[in-house]
Amino acid sequence: MTPFDPLETRSTDAREADQAQALPRAIAAALRAPGLAAHLGEIAPDQVSSRAALATLPVLRKSALVAAQGAQPPFGGLNATALADFEHVFQSPGPIYEPGRTTRDWWRLGRFLHASGIGRGDIVQNCFSYHLVPAGMMFENAARAVGATVLPAGTGQTELQVTAARDIGATAYAGTPDFLKIILEKADEMGVTLAISKAVVGGGALFPSLRAFYADRGITCRQCYATADLGNVAYESDALDGMIVDEGVIVEIVRPGTGDPVPEGEVGEVVVTSLNADYPLIRFATGDLSAVLPGQSPCGRTNMRIKGWMGRADQTTKIKGMFVRPEQVAALVSRHDEIHRARVIATRSGEKDVMTVRIETRAANPALYEETVLSTLKLRGHVELVPPGSLPNDGLVIEDLRRYD
Repeated sequence: MTPFDPLETRSTDAREADQAQALPRAIAAALRAPGLAAHLGEIAPDQVSSRAALATLPVLRKSALVAAQGAQPPFGGLNATALADFEHVFQSPGPIYEPGRTTRDWWRLGRFLHASGIGRGDIVQNCFSYHLVPAGMMFENAARAVGATVLPAGTGQTELQVTAARDIGATAYAGTPDFLKIILEKADEMGVTLAISKAVVGGGALFPSLRAFYADRGITCRQCYATADLGNVAYESDALDGMIVDEGVIVEIVRPGTGDPVPEGEVGEVVVTSLNADYPLIRFATGDLSAVLPGQSPCGRTNMRIKGWMGRADQTTKIKGMFVRPEQVAALVSRHDEIHRARVIATRSGEKDVMTVRIETRAANPALYEETVLSTLKLRGHVELVPPGSLPNDGLVIEDLRRYD
């Protein structure tokens, strides 16, 4: 393996030492952003130099961005660099506005393209959208970082995509996982053979059957986990053994509805701290579920790995006409030291909703928790006690089993 840079192969001790210096700088940058300063409160940057110290800071939820940006347009006061110094402003669904820069590998996706074998001499057919959303520019910026040439193809117009790929000899594809299949099938229909042998994808699930389809056609397909707000968070390598966390972020997996890190291997919500001095999001809760994989990647990269996207953490569910939220379930757990975990299960009996609260504890009397359930969830429910370790490790704290068909 040839690393993108020396950061990829640091020892654990070296990475932690570097992060101990980078974290206070990120906090200092965040305190220059009025929205982040108000959110973080009175903290001294030099007091936040470890993961443990980071975990004491409040979580910033993506769901809060729309309101923040409405009060302080366009970025909600989360930008440490002045608006005039950004080359781009993007709009994602919500709407949520994100800044962008043209400096080298600003979104850090160059590391992903390098791990996928893309570099100088490659022509990347970039089929991510260039319209309002940042995805197209994110991958163009990445291609420039590895010395590749870009065809800014955008979305749709499949026949023109095939013609352009043939005429210029595109060797790599960037886009959503399924659009390349549409291009290849159109090429077959047109009797055209394309030179694409590498694909980097995001923005949707890369199902095993689709990866196998590409492999059968001689195309190596790798996926990343990136967001418009954070840039690259994690990415696949040739090892295909989980997703390696990017060197420009710190990833925590926390219990949904809280900011509390879970043990290694337990499914929880992905919370990311970006070390980007222009837009230093601190403990940004993505709403996605994942889990930490033990050990290091067989490819030689040494950073932490996660399993990839495993669902959504925002499990807010209406039961008996009332919303039950993950943070309420977390409050229920925190009220009793002997509770390990809890799970709310919504079912139907006849024409009525039924709420069951399954609690991991060594206690034997469900009545001990009935009033706590009522006061925290604002509903009465059937309480079931199960031994610690009994609940599934899937990150769910609210499970809706109701069917209406």
